[in-house]
Amino acid sequence: MILPILKYGSPELRTVSEPVDTFDAELEKISKNMIETMYSSPGIGLAANQIGINIRLVTIDLSVGEDPSQLIVICNPEIASSEGEQKNDEGCLSIPDFSDFVIRPQKLTIRGANLKGEEVRYEGEDLLARCFCHEIDHLNGILFVDRLSPLKKTLIRNRIKKLAKAGEW
Repeated sequence: MILPILKYGSPELRTVSEPVDTFDAELEKISKNMIETMYSSPGIGLAANQIGINIRLVTIDLSVGEDPSQLIVICNPEIASSEGEQKNDEGCLSIPDFSDFVIRPQKLTIRGANLKGEEVRYEGEDLLARCFCHEIDHLNGILFVDRLSPLKKTLIRNRIKKLAKAGEW
């Protein structure tokens, strides 16, 4: 089921998500809905709080559904190690039509659990490393605009306020 994605300004996006501690059919259902929602957007990553569910669950697929082997579903992800630095353009499904350059690690390793509660680890470079960081930020109530300079953050916030006032947000 495709679910609505919360937009910038929704308080759920600023909430630190709760750890997943029950690995059951309901969790699998949530992940399937997240995957379907992510692909329909189209996006390469989605955190559960972006659809209003306060758990530490993310889905990532750089192929946007073209290559099933690239789909990553991870519960309770955390960064185990990181190295290097990259600065690239970054956007977000919760802040549509806005993007800017954000500094992220070039390479990192994350660990967490799969849908059965088994420990998993993933290594990512370049775009995958960026996506891991972006989605983990979501779970911590952080948006990519929070990583921008105060001026750029204010400019985006003001443009969103104008859109909201016009009924377009």
